[in-house]
Amino acid sequence: MPPLEALLGAAELWRPAARGASGWATAAALLLLLVAHLSVLLVRRRRRGRARLARQQEDAPAAPASPSPSSGSGSSSGSGVEGLVTEDDLRQLVGSLGVGARQPELEGWDPVIAKGNDAVSYKAWCERTADGTPRYLSVTTYEGCSAELLRDFYMDNEYRMEWDNTVIKHEQLQCDENSGIEIGRTVKKFPLLTPREYILAWRVWASDENSFYCLVKECEHSLAPIQRKFVRVRLLRSGWCIRKVPGRDACEITVLHHEDNGMNIEMAKLAFSKGIWNYICKMNNALRRYPQHRGPSISISTMRRLTKKFPQDLQINMDESNRCPVNTAAAVAPPTPSSGTSPCKQLGKKSSRETIASGLLLIGSIVCLSKGRSNLGAQLAMAFFLKKAFKQDKESGSSPRGRTDTTVPMQ
Repeated sequence: MPPLEALLGAAELWRPAARGASGWATAAALLLLLVAHLSVLLVRRRRRGRARLARQQEDAPAAPASPSPSSGSGSSSGSGVEGLVTEDDLRQLVGSLGVGARQPELEGWDPVIAKGNDAVSYKAWCERTADGTPRYLSVTTYEGCSAELLRDFYMDNEYRMEWDNTVIKHEQLQCDENSGIEIGRTVKKFPLLTPREYILAWRVWASDENSFYCLVKECEHSLAPIQRKFVRVRLLRSGWCIRKVPGRDACEITVLHHEDNGMNIEMAKLAFSKGIWNYICKMNNALRRYPQHRGPSISISTMRRLTKKFPQDLQINMDESNRCPVNTAAAVAPPTPSSGTSPCKQLGKKSSRETIASGLLLIGSIVCLSKGRSNLGAQLAMAFFLKKAFKQDKESGSSPRGRTDTTVPMQ
C-alpha cells in the first residue's frame, strides 16, 4: 500500500511551518464562513416554509357549505360538488390509461421497476411533467383474484388503516347521491417529514364488461380547514382501471398517478423505486387476508351505493378502438424531453447530500489549516476548493424549480 503522503499528493504541500498564530486565524476565518453559510441556509428554509404556508392560505378556494356527516355517511344531494369529478374527466382518464394498448417505453416513459412472483407482478414507468414533478403509470397483476374483490379492497379505507401503517387517519366528509362523488380526508405520515394531509374527491364507474374505473382529484372542503401541523397536498390526480385478465384466473389494476406532496423530487423518486415493491408485497398479503377480515365498512357500502354506470357512448368507442387499434402513443403521450437526462430527474434543487458535503469540506479545511501555517501551495489549493464549493451552492440555489403546490389540469 502506498504511503499516506502519496495518497494525499505530496508531503511538501502539507508540511507544517514554524509556530505562529496565523493557523488559528485561518481556522477562525473558515469557522466564521461556515457559520455564515449555515445561517443563510436556515434563513432560506424558514422563508420558503412561511411562503408556502401563505400560498396555501391564499390559494384555498372557498368550499361550498356542506352538512356535517350524519352517522358516518355524510350523504347530501345538490350540494354543489357535481363538477369536481365529471364524465369528461373519465373520458380523458380512459384515453390516458390506454388499458391493454399502451407501450410506455416506446412513448418515452422511463422504466422504473418490473418485478413479480407467483402471486403478484408489478411494472411501473415514470415521466416528468411540465412542472418537474413525476407522473407514474403502473400495472399490477394479482393471480387468483376477482375484479370485484380487488375493487372492494382498494376502496375499503377502514381496512387500509389496519394494514397500511402510513395512513394515520381517514374520515368521510361528504358524498353526493346524484353525481356519485365522495369527499374524504386522509392524513399520511412521511418518515422524518411533516405528515401530509389529503382532501380528495373521487368517483367510481362500473362497465358492462365487469371493469371498474375510479378517478381521484384534490379539492377543498369546509369541514377540513388548513392546520399548521400538516402539509396540505395541493396536487393529486390519480385514476385506475380494474379488470379481469383475459384468459387467466387473475385481475389487474392499471394506475396513472400524479402527486406533488412537497418532497424533494429526487428523494421522492428514489423512495418510490426502492420501496414500492415491498409495499406491493405487503398490499398483496393484505389482499389475501381480506376475505376473512371483511366486516361492516362505511367505505364499501358508500362506494357500492354511489357507483355509476359507465357511459354507453364511451363503451362503444372503446369497443371500436379495440377492434381497430390506434397509435396510443401519439394520441395520449405528451411530448418527452429531448435531452438525454432521465425524464424524472429534478431540475436545479440542491439536495441535502450536497449541503452536507459542502459543510464537511469546510470542516475539513479547518482541521487541515489549524495544524499550522501551510505553505503557499496549500493555501492556494484550499482557496480554490472553497471557491468552487460556494460557487456551486450559489448556482444550485438560483436554479429554477416548479412550485410544490401548483395545480395543473387533469392529465
